[in-house]
Amino acid sequence: MKHEWRKSEKSIYLPKTKPMVIDVPEFQYIVLKGEGNPNNELFSKYIEALYSVSYAIKMTLKKVEKPPKGYSDWTVYPLTGIWDITENAKKNYTGKLNKDDLVFDLMIRQPDFVTKDFFHNMLEFTKSKKPNVLLDQMELKNIKDGKCIQMLHIGSYDDEPESFRKMEEYAAGINLKRKDKTHREIYLSDFRKVPSDKLKTLLRFQVLDE
Repeated sequence: MKHEWRKSEKSIYLPKTKPMVIDVPEFQYIVLKGEGNPNNELFSKYIEALYSVSYAIKMTLKKVEKPPKGYSDWTVYPLTGIWDITENAKKNYTGKLNKDDLVFDLMIRQPDFVTKDFFHNMLEFTKSKKPNVLLDQMELKNIKDGKCIQMLHIGSYDDEPESFRKMEEYAAGINLKRKDKTHREIYLSDFRKVPSDKLKTLLRFQVLDE
């Protein structure tokens, strides 16, 4: 049976439009690190690289005679970003974000049965079929979010601060403290096809587990 994350992992990927606490386990991701304004042309290259490898992994495993133990077909997971700002920007922060100061880890989750050896094989395969200078920087990493506050944000990315304000108020109301200003965004809509006021983005930040 095909694994559909929208159906079987609703608590992790499809929360309501109000804050909630969640404990997110460790998952593995293919990851690219970068920095700068996401509106720049180069940013699309990060997305292209991640999806190229994700689909190479999915389609190749679908065709092999002996798939790995635990294999089942799956819907490719959504693009995710962990966002922060440069250390220099933190020292001189005035309360207004300059997008040129952003640093990010862009990633797409992979099923547990995808091994490092297979990932590297698919990386080389993708380099030959869809060359992208960023492929040399891609890693397969395990990441655990742990205890977090999350909510669904509907609307422009530029309006996210209001949702984060609600999340921080909710956290304070239940005696939880935000770990830092780093946060995770999971993109449930394709910004190339969906109007900005209808974009759906899962917002999440870690809290101290005291």
